[in-house]
Amino acid sequence: MGEWIPFWPRTAAVSGDIVNTLFMAELGLCTVIMLSVIGLMLNFIIRYHHGSSASRAHRVHATWHYEIAWTAATLLAFLALFIIGAVYYIELYKPPPADIEMFIVGKQWMWKIQHHGGQREIDEVHVPVGKTVRLILASEDVVHSFFVPAFRIKRDAVPGTFETVWFKATKPGVYRLECSEFCGTEHVKMHGNIVVMEQAAYADWLAARGVHESLAQQGEQLFRQYGCSGCHFPRSDVHAPSLVGLYGRIVHLMDGTSVTADRQYIMDSILLPKKQVVAGNAPIMPSFAGQVSEEDLMKLLAYIESLSAGTR
Repeated sequence: MGEWIPFWPRTAAVSGDIVNTLFMAELGLCTVIMLSVIGLMLNFIIRYHHGSSASRAHRVHATWHYEIAWTAATLLAFLALFIIGAVYYIELYKPPPADIEMFIVGKQWMWKIQHHGGQREIDEVHVPVGKTVRLILASEDVVHSFFVPAFRIKRDAVPGTFETVWFKATKPGVYRLECSEFCGTEHVKMHGNIVVMEQAAYADWLAARGVHESLAQQGEQLFRQYGCSGCHFPRSDVHAPSLVGLYGRIVHLMDGTSVTADRQYIMDSILLPKKQVVAGNAPIMPSFAGQVSEEDLMKLLAYIESLSAGTR
């Protein structure tokens, strides 16, 4: 929408069309209201100019119903627009089932991308056209903001949390990626490209990267390297919760509450193990905060997710 307007910013994703539709509705409504106000002003100027014979008696009594109708109509119009905007907001911020998922780590001053197949990139994200892509964002240092103007998507990458953003590119091409949150002296240099390729070309690109270990396989190696297997494998000497089938499952905690084992819960369990202790287990797991990088965390997450059926 808006492609026929010469100065209208071009879009290349479904999310861009959604945002443009809402913006054009807002722009159209504001234009109608502005023209209506200008029309009323001109009408009053012409009708009640100095020396005109128009009656000036009973002005309040004659116009109150117009005032109520005008106020009610604009209120209802903006409420309708608010509801439409809320629906769009939910649609944009609730990721649909993804065809492809990637992990992206913001670091002063670059974007580091990890594909599930093990392929890695810096400041470039290769994706196929027509596929729903879900990005898991994290930050190693300060708050960054992942912003792709042509897709109309922007999401902060906050240290200690995982944020999710999605898009579905509709046109092949190269689109600018920016950090839109001031993150240090070289913030202006923190940019890159989203490279949207035809699906066959994307498959060839993945194959040409020559990676033999998937992200989950790399995570399995880290799982052993950090000593996690010594407690969390079924035959381990230390009694610890099994991670098989953990991702997406309801976990009952020592304090009587329950949580869903999503990515945030798993990350907190690694970095802040005493925050949410599983019922029936002693809080003896050491914290790995400061020892595991964001990139390694994502690999460990990929491995733990692979232990569950239907992880995506």
